[in-house]
Amino acid sequence: MNSRGVLFIVSAPSGAGKTTLVRGLLEREPQIGLSISHTTRAPRPGEVDGVAYHFISVERFEAMREAGDFLEWAHVHGNFYGTSRRWLDERLNAGHDVLLEIDWQGAQQVRAQFPEAVSLFVLPPSFEALAQRLTGRGSDAPEVIERRLAAAREEIGHLREFDFVIINNILSQALDEMVAVARAARLLRSSQMSRNPEFFKSLGVN
Repeated sequence: MNSRGVLFIVSAPSGAGKTTLVRGLLEREPQIGLSISHTTRAPRPGEVDGVAYHFISVERFEAMREAGDFLEWAHVHGNFYGTSRRWLDERLNAGHDVLLEIDWQGAQQVRAQFPEAVSLFVLPPSFEALAQRLTGRGSDAPEVIERRLAAAREEIGHLREFDFVIINNILSQALDEMVAVARAARLLRSSQMSRNPEFFKSLGVN
């Protein structure tokens, strides 16, 4: 029987650099798999369906939600996002580590069902830096950026709900910190005993 994998949750306000950090983490820790969410938002330039997200219509999303297909779902910046419950359970039960890149609302829903999940919140170095990053992306209209900044203040108010907080000021340092969290999570007593049951049994530890 396979040991159960570790579930990681990473959340951040839009523009904090979460996606860049997660990409770097997955490159350095390839045993962690990224959960691909379903979303109703339009693909951004360079995004591929089934890689960045599963891009679906609002109608299909609502049908999946009504059928109970989502572990968590949220309405963010005018779009819906959701995580497949069946896919996540299958991966974790097969012993694979999985990372969910979701907002604080989704994180609340996941933690309620997976209290053992390891959660991280990524912060920008300042609101000024956040505004510059959002503007520099060039993918959003000014009113969208203002809406994202307002939402960021609310999102940051939920950071106390997370196990770890990373301030993304220097990217390389923030990435090192995220990797350190991932490696430490596997050394938690519960994780070690799940991954190595026969070893602990041989020591008389149950």
